[in-house]
Amino acid sequence: MMRMFCACPTRMHERTTIDRLENVTHTVTRILDGYDIRLRPNFGGDPLYVGMDLTIASFDAISEVNMDYTITLYLNQYWKDERLAFGLPDEVLTLSGDFADKIWVPDTFFANDKNRHERTTIDRLENVTHTVTRILDGYDIRLRPNFGGDPLYVGMDLTIASFDAISEVNMDYTITLYLNQYWKDERLAFGLPDEVLTLSGDFADKIWVPDTFFANDKNSFLHDVTERNKLVRLGGDGSITYGMRFTATLACMMDLHYYPLDSQNCTVEIESCVTHTLVIHHQAELAASCSNISVPHHGYTVSDVVMYWKETPVRGVEDAELPQFTILGHETNDRKEKLATGVYQRLSLSFKLRRNIGYFVFQTYLPSILIVMLSWVSFWINHEATSARVALGITTVLTMTTISTGVRSSLPRISYVKAIDIYLVMCFVFVFAALLEYAAVNYTYWGARARKRAKLKNRDQMSTSASVEKELKSSGGSRSPEEIIALRECAASTGRVSPLLGLRSKPLPAATGAPPSLRLQRDHTQLRYRTRPHSRNSRNGSTGKPKVMHALRRGATVIKASMPKIRDVNVIDTYSRVVFPVCFLLFNAVYWVFYIFD
Repeated sequence: MMRMFCACPTRMHERTTIDRLENVTHTVTRILDGYDIRLRPNFGGDPLYVGMDLTIASFDAISEVNMDYTITLYLNQYWKDERLAFGLPDEVLTLSGDFADKIWVPDTFFANDKNRHERTTIDRLENVTHTVTRILDGYDIRLRPNFGGDPLYVGMDLTIASFDAISEVNMDYTITLYLNQYWKDERLAFGLPDEVLTLSGDFADKIWVPDTFFANDKNSFLHDVTERNKLVRLGGDGSITYGMRFTATLACMMDLHYYPLDSQNCTVEIESCVTHTLVIHHQAELAASCSNISVPHHGYTVSDVVMYWKETPVRGVEDAELPQFTILGHETNDRKEKLATGVYQRLSLSFKLRRNIGYFVFQTYLPSILIVMLSWVSFWINHEATSARVALGITTVLTMTTISTGVRSSLPRISYVKAIDIYLVMCFVFVFAALLEYAAVNYTYWGARARKRAKLKNRDQMSTSASVEKELKSSGGSRSPEEIIALRECAASTGRVSPLLGLRSKPLPAATGAPPSLRLQRDHTQLRYRTRPHSRNSRNGSTGKPKVMHALRRGATVIKASMPKIRDVNVIDTYSRVVFPVCFLLFNAVYWVFYIFD
């Protein structure tokens, strides 16, 4: 009895399970019959709400080199698809993972995932393809929307991705941004006002788009990795959103009078331009050929296209960063440009940029200050150490020259004086003045010694001349005129009387027997003196030139008399130790107050 009792429930449970599996298989087959995986639940109605939760299994690795981390987790998603309902609200079926490939699931991904495997995106519905084909049938890309009627209004907004570089040499800056344009083309309406189709960027080549360009553009390119960075969204009422991402180098005329304590205004100028194609047929050629010539000119006037800024015209300025500048703010405006071919709309975005001075303080100002202070060290070195002081002065001068050259190499060749030029020139003047100060010390010191030596020499000459005259008087008339002249010349030239007393008492030998280099002939009767002829030109030159020389000598004498007599050259160094730092401090105070608070 026990075996039969136990066996019957087992067989009944197995039979029930088999029936249940058959029912589940039938149910799954029934609900998948006619199920369109390409349509989201409640397609065309209210948005679908998808719930999420995460279960962290483990943190596997964190890499500082690759700036990433590895994590293992469980991601659960919850949503409701009424097409899969099978009539038993309390019943829950646990199915295999392959079932997810047969139903619509959210295209969820991790935005910061490095190794995500995106599942293949399925094409839009067949009716959407049919709709796009239908609206493009007979569409004329050459005509703007509402051609011949009211002007077309094109909205604009910009999203700043990054400021890449600002060049003072080329007077331009490079910026990466997203440009979005909004307009309405009723020819593309497909009857569902609330439906928005997100299409590929190639769709823009099949419809009319505004020929927008940047008026101050130097060079720009559209990003094409991995595909051309274009966005096209088509609304059911014909409204179009056309976006693109590109990098542009734009002209920015800078005023560098206050460089590097300056502020700049750089603009983005947006305008409309159209390129027409002229077909010129060369009838002279035998073969039927033609050449196409593209002629760009300013395009739609305000009677055709009117551009305007959207409610939020610019985004991303607060998040943009520049290494040498701080963005103080931005403003947008629109104006009309009147040209020879008509009046055109222009949108302008202006950035207020202030240069950060930190780089220049450590690279230019601080080294210049230290070089100037280094030149003052020579005031504490002994004035007789010529090699040390001269080497220090020349080194500081050459260093300031090198700093000035390095600063000028990173700036354009402009004619006006910049703030940094004034500072570097004054620093150069201070170090050069320190070198000239030692020149003055050296000249004063050795000039005083030279004058002292000259006084001693004159005193010796006077004493020697007196002794010669005294000896000539004591000798009476025994000396011949030649001997007297020779003694006086010897005393005048050497400052001493010849120690050989025998030469004074002996008569000079005859001039005939001596060699020509030792002959001494004095014939006062045959001496003749050349006189300059008196002419009018020579008289004027002789009277004008001495007057000028006399005036110069007189001025030099007055200046020399007015200068204080310096008995100790160390006084110059003592005063320089105070005057140079005080003057440099005054210059810095005036400089920084003027350029910072102006």
